[in-house]
Amino acid sequence: MAPIDPHSFTDSTQPSTSHISLSLYFDFSSSIIHASALISLTNPHSGPFFLDTRSLSIDSVIDPQSKTPIPFSLSENEPVKGSQLSVSLSNHSSFLVTYTTSPSSTALQWLNPLQTFNKAYPFVYTQCHAIHARAVFPCQDTPAMRIRYSARLNIPDQLSAVMAARHVERRRPANNEAEELACGNSSWSAPGRMVEEFVMEQSVPPYLFAFAVGELGNREVGPRTRVFAEAAPELLDAAAREFAGTEDMIKQGEKLFGKYEWERFDLLVLPPSFPVGGMENPRMVFLTPTQIKGDASGAQVVAHELAHSWTGNLITNKTNEHFWLNEGFTTYAERRIVEVVQGEKRAALSIGIGWRGLNDEVERFKDNMEFTKLINNQEGIDPDDVYSQVPYEKGFQFLLRIERQVGRPTFDEFLKKYIATFKFKSIDTETFIDFLKANIPGIETQIDLKLWTEGTGIPPDAHEPDSSVYKMIVTLGNEFKNGRILREDEVADWQGQEWELYLKNLPKSIEASQLVGLDSRYRLSESKDYEVKVAFLQRAIAIGCRDYYNEVEKTLKEIGRMRYLRPLYTALVQGNGKEEDKVFAKRIFSEAREFYHPIAQGVVESILAKHL
Repeated sequence: MAPIDPHSFTDSTQPSTSHISLSLYFDFSSSIIHASALISLTNPHSGPFFLDTRSLSIDSVIDPQSKTPIPFSLSENEPVKGSQLSVSLSNHSSFLVTYTTSPSSTALQWLNPLQTFNKAYPFVYTQCHAIHARAVFPCQDTPAMRIRYSARLNIPDQLSAVMAARHVERRRPANNEAEELACGNSSWSAPGRMVEEFVMEQSVPPYLFAFAVGELGNREVGPRTRVFAEAAPELLDAAAREFAGTEDMIKQGEKLFGKYEWERFDLLVLPPSFPVGGMENPRMVFLTPTQIKGDASGAQVVAHELAHSWTGNLITNKTNEHFWLNEGFTTYAERRIVEVVQGEKRAALSIGIGWRGLNDEVERFKDNMEFTKLINNQEGIDPDDVYSQVPYEKGFQFLLRIERQVGRPTFDEFLKKYIATFKFKSIDTETFIDFLKANIPGIETQIDLKLWTEGTGIPPDAHEPDSSVYKMIVTLGNEFKNGRILREDEVADWQGQEWELYLKNLPKSIEASQLVGLDSRYRLSESKDYEVKVAFLQRAIAIGCRDYYNEVEKTLKEIGRMRYLRPLYTALVQGNGKEEDKVFAKRIFSEAREFYHPIAQGVVESILAKHL
């Protein structure tokens, strides 16, 4: 074997997948998908061919021309990688796999009607990043491989489907279609079913495969953008208002980074259990409803996912060990877009919050500094377990350091050339560094590139923010220890970002009475902005202020976003002498577990396992 990725069975001596044609029959009653995948290779192959799977039941592998069986074997499940599907090919350039997913698929969350907004119909959606596409279909599940695909989704006719792909048509199932597709389900053409067809003509890494099926509605918010969500007018209208400025962001992104290559930039607001803030699926970005804040500030996450249209989706990290190439670049690009569209103050606040977050993450990994490196060793490591702000914020700081050295105009030209050179490719850090040195001669004598990419912690030439708004808020936070409560005229124009930065810069040693006093004036524990609410509740837990534990419980039971679950559960169980908090955390998780997406379940389980 010649593996190319510590998280995949993909073998570099075997051909790449060029196209996958999927047929998916959704069985909501049992939370499984009956499916077939026609896998086409770049060239014919003889001998074993390896694919990644996780909790898939493989029914058959056949030659699509002769309809004869092809021998295959499925290995025992490995905790991180799943099971290797080995297919014995004889000069085959394609083969057809029929299979079913598992109700416990790590990529899928099946919601019963009571878990949805209207409480009338079920809902299902995917989250495939970082290594969960293999739990939906067998594939070379590494970002080093890019695939094109088509998909037919057979769903109940009361529901509709969206995908991170171009919609072709919605139609009734054709007679004999199930037999032709070999998807293993005789109900394919049954009454009450519809087929939604999609095609992705551009090559994407498997983690960008995405769909959602439910009772969906939409609102037009721009020439390239519709906002989709569950079909509730108040939800759709709130989302449309929050993300009304999306087209301005797309135009600014094009000015900075070149043509937007994906045609559409639609948005899907998912149910509250969605485990991440946003997922940059091309053509159809997935968003948490916690981004609907009522003041358009939630659009910063849209700016981040939009920036991925160039850095991440067009140019992709070859493995998750180089994740900063996706997220550091995208964080830099996001802040450049925000600076123009929402103003320098908003961008400065974002940088300030990011700097605080980077310092917190270095503290989190103080016993395992490997994961404070931009390039890190993830052999045997589940990327979900070591996910952090380091690739985002240290990556951002590295690019900002280069910009400061060469000047913004020069760096902008470099960025455009970088994107044009590597678009629709997957690269590693070495490739980026070689390109940097070739296009900005002498940069390696001005910046210690090795220290930045391979060193631990925060390099000494990283740049703590020095904007006036950042300094002012940090100073106000430090003064809180002396009993200095903010005056209402000082915070009259504050939005969530100002409060978040303030709360994250409060001294560690404060009295519970001080926190209660702050909250009684500004109601931070009840904020509709979860960044503010969770920052406040995290501080309340840290100082043992039990006045807010009912709000902690409510929050952990109403949202499934890992950005909030991680710090709240960790605050409850970390440290000595916290037996009551640990019992509290275990009880909440046992009651909320089924509400969380499987990826979030795994993250919370690993936090509890580490500290209990």
